[in-house]
Amino acid sequence: MSRSSTSGGGTALLLVAAGTGSRLGAETPKQYLCIAGQPVIRHAVARLTPEVDLIQPVGDAEPIAAALAGLAYLPVVPGGATRQDSVRAGLEALAPYAPDVVLVHDAARPFVPPGTVAALLAALEQVPGAIPAVPVADTLKRGGANGQIIETVPRAGLYRAQTPQAFRFPLLLALHRAAPVGATDDAAILEAAGHAVALVAGDEQNIKLTYKEDLVRLERVLMGALIPRVGTGYDVHALTEGRKLILCGIEVPHDRGLAGHSDADVGIHALCDAIYGALAEGDIGRHFPPSEASWKDADSARFLRHAAGRIAARGGVLANADITLVCERPKITPHAPDMIARLAGIMGVEPGRISVKATTSEKLGFTGRMEGIAAQAVATVLVPG
Repeated sequence: MSRSSTSGGGTALLLVAAGTGSRLGAETPKQYLCIAGQPVIRHAVARLTPEVDLIQPVGDAEPIAAALAGLAYLPVVPGGATRQDSVRAGLEALAPYAPDVVLVHDAARPFVPPGTVAALLAALEQVPGAIPAVPVADTLKRGGANGQIIETVPRAGLYRAQTPQAFRFPLLLALHRAAPVGATDDAAILEAAGHAVALVAGDEQNIKLTYKEDLVRLERVLMGALIPRVGTGYDVHALTEGRKLILCGIEVPHDRGLAGHSDADVGIHALCDAIYGALAEGDIGRHFPPSEASWKDADSARFLRHAAGRIAARGGVLANADITLVCERPKITPHAPDMIARLAGIMGVEPGRISVKATTSEKLGFTGRMEGIAAQAVATVLVPG
């Protein structure tokens, strides 16, 4: 982060990402699972970054760095044996920055609705703590060990707590340093010490990923917040002697290759143009001018990584890409699975989002005369509205 440790003030986000997510039953901790094309933790940070001055993650540094690549945050602090221990470790790491306010947020909550943070900060003008919460609507039953109901619990005045929870930083730090073990959330620590904690309106879409069913619910929420944008691309290169034939990121055996300033990969070039078009960011020549010597004979995978990075920078996700190669020879179908795997790997998406197919021009035109190869591509990108 850019702020110095002596500047003080402002709002800090303490991102709790040390959990293993055992109830979900997945091999990967839930905060690193991908929903709508991005890790859960990245969705959370992307939504809260505009609201805060500092971000302090707590958890394992390596997966956090991979999930938050390109985003600004303070050095990761290792988590503790309990959530309470992890929060205290994060607060201690934030102490030199002396923020006025700290938002404590579970990394497994990727969708923080607009207005939530503003409501929390407004409440802190009157009380030292505030949390978003949703009234309990269902009838509550207390069950026994035998699976039978013991009693019906009155639901009047009961709420389901959510995060981020907001606190005046100096108080929360002091209370954590003195608090006994056993608090399930940070509001409970203030409550136990006799401090007021306000309730602000939560949202049913502020879902914490806990069970497998939550993956489907969150996918619907996150995809629903994104707008589809479609771009098209087209490229053509002449066949020439003395060059390898590179198509969609792999070398295809052939007696000639494609002429061009870079490796002349028409498939990747068309796909890049489709992505840039969907984002309204020009074409591949704008980002990588052929007049620059540094791109001579360059691996076109570099261009596609850049295009994929532009999607991520906009908070978006690639929904799908469809590339059609137009040539008489070589035959593309035997190589299509490897091309799909290569493109998916470059872009960091599952192969099911990529299609590569081929057609001929029925021996008409330059492709029919086997003078060159053409490619066209369509990309659908989902970006915040």
